[in-house]
Amino acid sequence: MSDTHGKKKALGRGLSALLDNPETDVQTREINTDYLSGSVAQLRIEQIELNPFQPRTRINKSELSALALSIQQQGIIQPITVRKLGHEKYQLIAGERRLKAAKLSDYTMIPAFIRIANDEQMLEMALVENIQREDLNPLEIAISFQRLIEECKIRQEELSQKVSKDRTTISNYIRLLKLPSEIQVALRDDLITMGHARALINVENEKDQLLILQKILSRKLSVRQVEEMVRVIQSGNKPAKKSTKSILPEKFELAKASLNAKLNSKVEVKVNRNGVGSITILFDSDDDFNRILSKLES
Repeated sequence: MSDTHGKKKALGRGLSALLDNPETDVQTREINTDYLSGSVAQLRIEQIELNPFQPRTRINKSELSALALSIQQQGIIQPITVRKLGHEKYQLIAGERRLKAAKLSDYTMIPAFIRIANDEQMLEMALVENIQREDLNPLEIAISFQRLIEECKIRQEELSQKVSKDRTTISNYIRLLKLPSEIQVALRDDLITMGHARALINVENEKDQLLILQKILSRKLSVRQVEEMVRVIQSGNKPAKKSTKSILPEKFELAKASLNAKLNSKVEVKVNRNGVGSITILFDSDDDFNRILSKLES
């Protein structure tokens, strides 16, 4: 079971703290097996019902098939987590994709951690597990954060510690829920990115938001293009004045082109007559920033 223990260490701090708490473990005599408290039990899949608090709203079929194939070849490396409902009856807390993939692979048994949890604990554990471990889209993450705050009565400061994300990041996700439903659906269906959505949040008029959304979809606008459209709207529909800066000397233009190619990102270079200037590297998101940083450090 070395793989199991290795995987458990990778859990987020919030969920790990819950799962490592002896008070949430089923005692050996309670489940009437030879498994020690905190160890992995082999359960029949037919004994397990799905979690009604599962925050994931969609599961990609191709990804599920790929996971099923991996399970057929490698087995189930990471156990699911369930709570005991009654005699030989369990409810899923975390691991819906693994459970469904196991069913696709014609498994009848699955390794599981067995816990005791009330409904509020169930919801918190499932939400924290998914935020930390699953590839939810931004809207699903936003909904998960909102549910943790509203239904589990968790303050943003405490939530920040549980999911290892700063409060600004959490606030940015929750703000997505203020967008019109059409934009939320586009974000959910991966038709636009979180960068697009965050730019649209800054547009006060809903009609303008939806108009920009249609242009994003029809013209496949980049995040930077949308941000420029938003700036035009915020300035009273007055296009920004064209820059009157002088043309860069050739060596700076060459350096700018080289940086653009190396970083795969837009780079701006400014220099005055005295040779004093600046280099600005633009990025779309936290992930894009980290990508650029890794290239600069390499």
